[in-house]
Amino acid sequence: MDFSPLKAALADVVAIPVTPFAEDGSIDVANHRALTRRLLDGGVRIVTPNGNTGEFYALTPDERRLVTELTVEEAAGRATVLVGVGHDVPAAVAAAEHAAEAGAAMVMVHQPVHPYVAQEGWVDYHRAIAEAVPELGVVPYIRNPLLAGDRLAALADSCPNVIGVKYAVPDAARFGAFARDAGLERFVWVAGLAELYAPSYFATGATGFTSGLVNVAPAVSLDMLEALRAGDYVAAMKVWERIRRFEELRAEEQSANNVTVVKEALSVLGLCRRDVRAPSRVLPQERRAEVAEQIAAWAL
Repeated sequence: MDFSPLKAALADVVAIPVTPFAEDGSIDVANHRALTRRLLDGGVRIVTPNGNTGEFYALTPDERRLVTELTVEEAAGRATVLVGVGHDVPAAVAAAEHAAEAGAAMVMVHQPVHPYVAQEGWVDYHRAIAEAVPELGVVPYIRNPLLAGDRLAALADSCPNVIGVKYAVPDAARFGAFARDAGLERFVWVAGLAELYAPSYFATGATGFTSGLVNVAPAVSLDMLEALRAGDYVAAMKVWERIRRFEELRAEEQSANNVTVVKEALSVLGLCRRDVRAPSRVLPQERRAEVAEQIAAWAL
């Protein structure tokens, strides 16, 4: 298969949508559709339902399938859909197969959460998923700084549908080395730690970055992408300065408020309830005021 169109799609702002909840705690289907349309209308061209900002680990299997189907239906050719899958191998394979049936183009394989991950076991895990859906592009989500680049290359040797990487180790030098050990030109490299890390990762080989902030301000994320594509790091860092505090709030306490801050901002804009599921928690009042102050400066 020719995966070049999917590779081109990955080299972009990879939006990680939130999952909105209704007052009774269920998924708010109408609001999910509306938020997805807002992203598409804002210029987003690739979306990842069931990502971490979508509270992947707090959703039931039925809810994850629903989120996939809603996103594919709303995207309707306007954007590429990259579905998050994970957990045990049978669950991840079943989710990937469902993504294919629903009409998604790619799957992102969440970092294994098992406490004992061997490097060859990492390859085996991803190979089982990739071989189950040879027609889909497969994007491993890498957060393990100990994983060697040649293991990714070995995976792709047996699974040519492994076409890109969401790399989320907070070390630009490590990323640069890993990408070159795996094959810089062989994969699409997506900076998996969003806008704060995007400039440094682009300088060492990334061509796309993930974003949760894009739920709130699509134009801001796309402005950074445009600057980075042009090699204008001065302009990119001006965007970086604008959103720095917002992203720092999300990153506090080992990203405890990653989703919470985004949903709080959407709540301020009247677009989404602030509700999150455990183990996340809504922000205390003083932090809510700071989020409102930050987004007010963006003139949304």
